[in-house]
Amino acid sequence: MADYLSELFGLENKVAVVIGAAGLLCSEMASSLAKSGAKVAVVDRDEEGAKRVTDAIVSGGGVAANFGVDVTRKNEHEKLLTAVVQLYGKIDILINGAGINAPTPILDIPEEEWQGILDTNLKGTLLGCQVFGKHMIENKAGSIINMSSASSGPPLSKAFTYSVSKAGVKNITQNLAREWAPYNVRVNALRPGFFPTEWSRQNFITAEREKSILGHTPLGRYGEPTELVGAVLWLASDAASFVTGAEIAVDGGFTAMTI
Repeated sequence: MADYLSELFGLENKVAVVIGAAGLLCSEMASSLAKSGAKVAVVDRDEEGAKRVTDAIVSGGGVAANFGVDVTRKNEHEKLLTAVVQLYGKIDILINGAGINAPTPILDIPEEEWQGILDTNLKGTLLGCQVFGKHMIENKAGSIINMSSASSGPPLSKAFTYSVSKAGVKNITQNLAREWAPYNVRVNALRPGFFPTEWSRQNFITAEREKSILGHTPLGRYGEPTELVGAVLWLASDAASFVTGAEIAVDGGFTAMTI
């Protein structure tokens, strides 16, 4: 049984790039990929945070290296690609997980905030797909996992620009899945529900809003980062070889809820 599961879901000899890996969710993803046998490039604008995640992976017996990147600049993605290929020889898996948010009311959103969120969440995802997708197309194999959101549609309140960006991420994912399927490059999106960070608790989740969120979530609670791991490993592995263009909801039933 163990051999069967390892053959189906194992990531031995795979190389994964996790962008946004210093964050709450993507750090857990990076760790899980390493535990499954992948060599992991831990990437984040927060280089100290990326190093902490890398050190934890290595101390646990995994293989990882950390890199800093500004996802809004294509040349930095290109430099990252070159560095990871030089280190590990190839790239099989990409997680585009860099993201920022703001709770600014619609009429008060400054242009700089609007552009900053779109640049990080949407443009950063596109650039990652362009640069690493080209490498995967040349190798005729690869799995890209973009980070969508419960806000990709219908949009959540208090997250106007973020919602717009995540709707775009979903659209990019479906477009590329169609375009790159002939090259055996799969492009999917993960749609997390509510996995609160300390920042989101301070800026988004009032007591009233928490009641609304949990009342709209059939499982009646928030998610834990470890609960995203199964979907990530599945999408990254050969077990999902016929899955592309999908937006996989891991949300405690939030998407299925009406009244």
